[in-house]
Amino acid sequence: MSAYKKMLVAIDLTEEAPQVLEKAKIMSEAHGASLVLVHVVEPVGYAYGGDIPMDLTELQTQLDKAAREQLAAYGAQYGVDKTNQIVTVGRPESEIHRLVKEQAADLVIVGSHGRKGFQLLLGSTANGVLHGTECDVLAIRIR
Repeated sequence: MSAYKKMLVAIDLTEEAPQVLEKAKIMSEAHGASLVLVHVVEPVGYAYGGDIPMDLTELQTQLDKAAREQLAAYGAQYGVDKTNQIVTVGRPESEIHRLVKEQAADLVIVGSHGRKGFQLLLGSTANGVLHGTECDVLAIRIR
């Protein structure tokens, strides 16, 4: 019997995502667990501090659509069913924490660049996910 039945894989849809997905796929097969792919689109307003007096809805819609298409491509490539592909909008850490509960995941898999110094002080998504998640977290080192 495996310790893990449902693994939530949080990816950022960069060219580094396959490094995380490859290891997640191997882990899920070894444990007989299902994979749930997650990508969190940050609200466009965050990037602009919410101070720009313009409607960013169309841009947000385009980002959301592009994320869904990219996630679907990864889902097809790694054999993850459409029902286990989630694109959501918000702060990555809080959305992942919410989805862990909602999906009853027992492991979160994230990529980590292993930053040092000043970048470490600022924190990373992997660090934010680790602190506040009720299940285990596996950080895959991105090379």
